[in-house]
Amino acid sequence: MNWIILIIGGLLESIFAMSLGKMQHTLGKEMWLWLAVFVVSVSLSMFLLFKSMGGSHPIPTGTAYAVWAGIGAVGTVVLGILVFKEPVTLWRILFLSTLIISIVGLQFTSTHD
Repeated sequence: MNWIILIIGGLLESIFAMSLGKMQHTLGKEMWLWLAVFVVSVSLSMFLLFKSMGGSHPIPTGTAYAVWAGIGAVGTVVLGILVFKEPVTLWRILFLSTLIISIVGLQFTSTHD
């Protein structure tokens, strides 16, 4: 269950990063809406990271943080491509793939108490 919590927290990290980008391109009420999305998503993301490191099967802190940040990074790049029309290059896909492989590897090699 802690891995599911951590994955959701990582996805919310992507949302708070994207909302920062959207805030830079808006004004007035729309900017405040993106600020609200940022505050809610960063709060939930951090809380879920915290929750994933506790309970009956805690994820070690280093592993949890690395996976959380990696999921957020991958999600942010994907959202950047889809929302902000950032370029899709061979190198970006290659390094994104190695990041995903690393995240999965950390999950499989994580020790549980």
